Amino acid sequence: AAGVDLSVYDASGRLVRTLLADEFMAAGFHSVDWNGRDDHSRQASSGIYSYVVESGGERESGKMVLLK
Repeated sequence: AAGVDLSVYDASGRLVRTLLADEFMAAGFHSVDWNGRDDHSRQASSGIYSYVVESGGERESGKMVLLK
């Protein structure tokens, strides 16, 4: 169990959305839905986005595609 941060970035590396900010979660597998909106509730454009998950000193990242 640890605090978890999960953020979405655009292809330019700009922060699009913070989905989790130091949210305490039990150990195990979890899923988080992103509705394709930015932190200001505006619809993000179709394209490739990166996500970064940080927890307990570990950092994972990956890519995803947003299609409208």
